[in-house]
Parts: sequence; structure tokens; C-alpha cells
Amino acid sequence: MKTWTHPGGKLRELGAESLTDAELLAILISTGTKGKSAEDVATAILDKFGSFKGMANQPLEKFLAIKGLGDRKIIRIAAAFEIARRIVNQVVKDYNK
Repeated sequence: MKTWTHPGGKLRELGAESLTDAELLAILISTGTKGKSAEDVATAILDKFGSFKGMANQPLEKFLAIKGLGDRKIIRIAAAFEIARRIVNQVVKDYNK
């Protein structure tokens, strides 16, 4: 089995559905910090909030408490959640027509 140095390579070769939640989040985070990979930071976020659902609608300040997250990374995560929210809202709207 191949080992990827970043989940982006795994996504490219096997598809997004093959990635764990931490790997998907690590792609958004992009880079880690000294001694902590992006996947380590992503795992810390998921450990703190329990899941993507648990992360949703959290105030941005709660993310700042996680080592390795700064404004840029938090803004990227918030934007991804807003995109997902808009997709869900459109699907629900289309379903209810």
C-alpha cells in the first residue's frame, strides 16, 4: 500500500471519499506547525469538537485555542462549512419544491 506525504495526493489518486475526516480537514489546513503536521492539527480539532457536525456553528474563538490554527486556517475552515451549508440548503429547497 502506498503512503502519501500529504492527503492531497491520496485524494488525487483514490478520490475524496477515500479520505478520513482528519485527512479532508488537513487539506483545508494545508500546513502544520513546528512538530505538528496538518493532520495532527486536524485530529486535534476533531478530538475537541467530536466531528464535522460538532465543529459547525462554533464561534471562531474556540478554534483559536487549538495550537497550530491561526486566522487564515480558521477562515478557510469557516468558508468550507459555509459552502457545505449552502449546498445543503439548496438541496433541501429543491427537494421541497
